[in-house]
Amino acid sequence: MKTELCERFGIEYPIFVFTPSEKVAAAVSRAGGLGMLGCVRFNDADDLESVLQWMDENTDGKPYGVDIVMPAKVPTEGTSVDINKLIPQSHRDFVDKTLADLGVPPLPVDEAKSEGVLGWLHSVARSHVEVALKHPIKLIANALGSPPKDVIDRVHEAGVPIAALAGSATHARRHVDNGVDIVVAQGHEAGGHTGEIGSMVLWPEVCDELRASGAAVLAAGGIGTGRQVAAALALGAQGVWMGSAFLTAAEYDLGVRLESGRSVIQEAMLAATSSDTVRRRIYTGKPARLLKSRWTEAWDAEGAPEPLPMPLQNILVSEAHQRMSESSDPTTVAMPVGQIVGRMNEIRPVADIIAELVSGFDEATKRLDGIREG
Repeated sequence: MKTELCERFGIEYPIFVFTPSEKVAAAVSRAGGLGMLGCVRFNDADDLESVLQWMDENTDGKPYGVDIVMPAKVPTEGTSVDINKLIPQSHRDFVDKTLADLGVPPLPVDEAKSEGVLGWLHSVARSHVEVALKHPIKLIANALGSPPKDVIDRVHEAGVPIAALAGSATHARRHVDNGVDIVVAQGHEAGGHTGEIGSMVLWPEVCDELRASGAAVLAAGGIGTGRQVAAALALGAQGVWMGSAFLTAAEYDLGVRLESGRSVIQEAMLAATSSDTVRRRIYTGKPARLLKSRWTEAWDAEGAPEPLPMPLQNILVSEAHQRMSESSDPTTVAMPVGQIVGRMNEIRPVADIIAELVSGFDEATKRLDGIREG
């Protein structure tokens, strides 16, 4: 499992893993892939700085990168605008009633309430870039496509390449024309923000569109086995971008642990099938694939309000997400995850997940060699 990207990034396998957990990201890098730490959960630049210092000390000198969320167009956030005032009271009332109906307990009185993931805000995402460039990162990826040109230029001046997610060949071409170095072709099956085109159709379309550009393509969406990695490379990609499959990694430490030793989110995923996801705007305001739960069903019910635009929707539901992730009821959680969740049936160390991807890839390619020789 060697491609040009392995030499380019100094990694053993062309496996790029997005994760909000620094412990998972560091373990991926130590196991031979490229751990990509999601920055959107950091509202405070100092918090991100501390975590990146930890990454520097716990990756054994192996490379890693960061993932930001920044729209290409610079919005006018306005320091005098109170964003919370833009959220209708009727939406707040719906969230409160839904949590009560679901039996989700309030947070402890001494626990700080989440005010929303401000990493969705453009100004905060820019601070993430500045903090990250103070560290030996090898890649910055943007979950919302091409960053603004001045950000691309700033990152390139620091000698760091930029990756951007795309849901169509048109989006991929636009990213490359804007100066993006690596396109993550993310199929409809993926968790989080995702487009309308399935992976098996999207991957070769993007690879063909960018063939003459020199830009590399990472395949994403529905990858959880070595066979699927082999399929991605066979369709022209130079590597894979994964996320969901590592939410059940043993190192994943976000969320309150239950008596089982697993978080309520992990418990929900272990019980899910590949049909237990929905694509809705209720998480961030943009279409994102989530685990199906009683929470998502409440938003689908008659009389539920329409989700608000980004970033208002995330601010609206942020405390609700916090409460559900700290509860003991797996049926109420709200968590982005792809359709590969049906294969996420056990808690395993990151190193074991990577090793199984590699062995599965080897078995698949040997089987294909046997067919060709036959």
